Amino acid sequence: MILDNHAAADGHLSPPRSEGAAAPPVRRAEARDIERLASCDFSFLIAETAVEPYDGPKLGRTLPVTPSYRKSYGFDGEDLAGYLDDDDSTLLVAEAADGRPVAYVALSRGWNNYAVIEDIAVDAAHRGGGVAKRLMDKALAWATNQKLAGVRLETQSNNVGACRFYERYGFVLAGYDRHLYQGLNPGTEEVALFWYYLFRDEE
Repeated sequence: MILDNHAAADGHLSPPRSEGAAAPPVRRAEARDIERLASCDFSFLIAETAVEPYDGPKLGRTLPVTPSYRKSYGFDGEDLAGYLDDDDSTLLVAEAADGRPVAYVALSRGWNNYAVIEDIAVDAAHRGGGVAKRLMDKALAWATNQKLAGVRLETQSNNVGACRFYERYGFVLAGYDRHLYQGLNPGTEEVALFWYYLFRDEE
């Protein structure tokens, strides 16, 4: 990430459905999980985009995107493998009922004493059942155990589903950058949005 910084994971997320089956277990990833994750569908629908002002702490006004379209950031297994054996990072996966990994979160210790969620993604067929929340719970637990000040992540202004999830979870919108993606995609209208979960607010 983010792996490319799509933590949006990223729109890789969606609103929760009604309660049903038990939440999937989340565990530390193993090398074999990466190959299995590569077969998942982490694409997501772009149907609306957030617009200025981006002054937080919540997402503001949104506008529809017409026509809507699906977006995918691809999957970089080699990059994810770098999180497996590093004391300053971790890769967590959520399992389906048959034990297959269907979602992941990659995070690391940032230079400013925050944990950085580099990527979070849920397979399209397993969204809405609490998987993203379970991953986030474990990510925050890792950051707490590392004695960090909180968690930060980046997503895009047109990844509204992910933004709404972060907002519901308790993250606050704390900044933005209009130019971050211009080098990769000149002329893009995507704006980088930065979200923070601050542990000190819970004291």
